[in-house]
Amino acid sequence: MTALAQRFLASELFHNYRRNASAIIGSLIVLFFAGMITIGPWVVAQDPYDVAQLELLDSFKPPVWLEGGSPQYWLGTDGQGRDVLASIVYGSRISLFIGLTAMIGSCLIGTTLGLLAGFYGGRLDSVIMRIADIQLSFPSVLTALFLMSAFGTGVEKVLIALISVGWVVYARTVRGSTLRETQKEYIQAARVSGLPNAKIILRHVLPNVLTPLIVVATIQVGTFVLIEASLSFLGVGVPITKPSLGLLIKNGFDVLFSGLWWISVFPGLFIMLIVFGINLLGDFLRDELNPRLK
Repeated sequence: MTALAQRFLASELFHNYRRNASAIIGSLIVLFFAGMITIGPWVVAQDPYDVAQLELLDSFKPPVWLEGGSPQYWLGTDGQGRDVLASIVYGSRISLFIGLTAMIGSCLIGTTLGLLAGFYGGRLDSVIMRIADIQLSFPSVLTALFLMSAFGTGVEKVLIALISVGWVVYARTVRGSTLRETQKEYIQAARVSGLPNAKIILRHVLPNVLTPLIVVATIQVGTFVLIEASLSFLGVGVPITKPSLGLLIKNGFDVLFSGLWWISVFPGLFIMLIVFGINLLGDFLRDELNPRLK
């Protein structure tokens, strides 16, 4: 065991984690989905988007515990004979990929702008923050919907839309932390010693503003999964060739009132579990990493 691992196991954070049931449940849910999207494609009955593996005679089969269900399709099938469980596994990969990638992109852009605004101040700070204020005056889903209506559908376009609405929270968070850090004596000493601004920002300021970013980034993954699902449900998200959980819900919603509830209900439950697990973990990190709550 490395020294870093030993320090973590002996830390207060790990001690509190072991005593927090919500954090453990959230971690187990996140680990479950990580394992599902990693090994799931090798476990499920079919690739739901390989036409050669589909059989129309198997369409609209109910879950295995209902009359007419098949042991081959635990959660039933949709109108094209696709295994609902297999569709959820493949759809979860797309949803989580979009959520994680958009979070990373938003964090990089927002952190950079927040550092520049907080460190240099003046007109640069005013411009960046006024843009952020204007964007915050509109709901994130509405802004993303407008951008997708302009760009068209596609995974990369969904990522652009989510990053465009997600960078603001990082910029504002980092700017506030940077303003506090730049008033401290060690930053003033670094400036007096002649260190370049870039080194001061990267070596001294950035490490001290990372803590709130971890909390924001964790919770934002779940938020992005929900926004992407909303966009796909409205028909302006990912294409049908790369369906996410939101698109699966939309496909099932069309036949929901015909008694074929499993096609949309199970993808909806999986979205709920993803966001629930991420938020449980994010709430724990917020409580532990925020010194004001100690």
